[in-house]
Amino acid sequence: MRTAPTILHLDMDAFYAAVEQASKPSLRGKPVVVGGLGPRGVVATASYEARVHGVHSAMAMAHARRLAPNAAYLIPRFELYRRVSETVMGILGELSPLVEPLSLDEAFVDLEAGGTTEAPREVAERVRARIRTATGLTASVGLAGSKLLAKIASEQGKPNGLMVVEPGTERELLDPMPVRVLPGVGPATGEHLRRAGIGTVGEVALAGESELVQLLGKAHGVSIYAMALGLDSRPVVADRDAKSVSVEDTFDVDLTDRFRVRSELDRLADRCVRRLREAGRSGRTVVIKVRSYDFSTLTRSETLRAPTDDPGVVRETARRLLEVVDTAHGVRLLGVGVTGLADFTQEDLFAQAAELEAEQVAEAAAVRAAEELAEREAADPAGPAPPPAEPPRAVRWMPGQDVRHAALGAGWVQGSGVGRVTVRFERPTDRVPGRVRTFAVEDPELEAAEPLPLVP
Repeated sequence: MRTAPTILHLDMDAFYAAVEQASKPSLRGKPVVVGGLGPRGVVATASYEARVHGVHSAMAMAHARRLAPNAAYLIPRFELYRRVSETVMGILGELSPLVEPLSLDEAFVDLEAGGTTEAPREVAERVRARIRTATGLTASVGLAGSKLLAKIASEQGKPNGLMVVEPGTERELLDPMPVRVLPGVGPATGEHLRRAGIGTVGEVALAGESELVQLLGKAHGVSIYAMALGLDSRPVVADRDAKSVSVEDTFDVDLTDRFRVRSELDRLADRCVRRLREAGRSGRTVVIKVRSYDFSTLTRSETLRAPTDDPGVVRETARRLLEVVDTAHGVRLLGVGVTGLADFTQEDLFAQAAELEAEQVAEAAAVRAAEELAEREAADPAGPAPPPAEPPRAVRWMPGQDVRHAALGAGWVQGSGVGRVTVRFERPTDRVPGRVRTFAVEDPELEAAEPLPLVP
């Protein structure tokens, strides 16, 4: 516990939704909900205008739609969120070498390690202003002598606020708060304490360490008691190392076809490896996650001889793990992950041999096909009839998706259905909402596009 408020916690306000509002002039000041849009979708973030109606993160999207039917419901655009996050983290990195990112929109900063002579409040005000200029977004900041109190302070300052917990005022802030504000006090622990007559942080402190140890066990009881007193000596740790890379999908309709389950698993394995390679990592253990129709969830894992980032190896390992899982009654969610990460890849000779064999088989098949075609052409000079044209692929436009029209420029999808797609043509720098046009979903002049930067 420090004697000065030199630990800063920064949390971007309603980050995903705020990015969407900043990039879409027509949505500024209006309720926006970002998340999965299918029947089983979940809210990732809701703007403050949507929260007024009771919408919050982790809520079922179907419930959110009932609470706020007039809100804009959009798919997440993680590539844009990552870009904005890099800008924010870059600004924080100029304050101190000790920056501990917790997510795309949240981080701790050790101002003491930065060696600044400025008062912490002045540093916080300056960094908030810089973030607003660089991104157009607001951030809330908490300053305290510990990570626990800095995080609580930033939450109290939301939205777009700054709160400083001065030394000696920690108990004044903490005592009236509900016990769930303390890290490690989830629903089950909170309910256990409530039954014992403990509902606030102050009541935790009054209960004493011995009673909490009796209620929660030694490790948990000692930790909760210390935090209730405002004691927290955890350091800010820079470059928190990821322990795993994983991806997962929840399906709108339970998958019962075994071939479909396997093909989805292959797709997830490939996505997982792409993330692994983007991070410049490899891993030794492949993990699959399967959630059944009844919400029961199981995981299976296999550790390889050496770290790999080979998509074929990860795919085949995931398939082997799936073979021992019963999916006949329906699969609600699938996931693939790689753990035991390393900064190097030891080439898998077996995977290389299999890859070479596959290439040789493909080459031999191509040679045979060419020979057969030559024989047919020699027998029939008119040549074979051309194969029937493939039917055009159905185009699916999602609300919030970035698009570009050959004549009208950049825009985003407001909605689609019955063979039509509605697009609003506007840019982040526009001062007024853009015009709306409707097209056939297969319109050749309309194509998917990359997100535009929030600030030119």
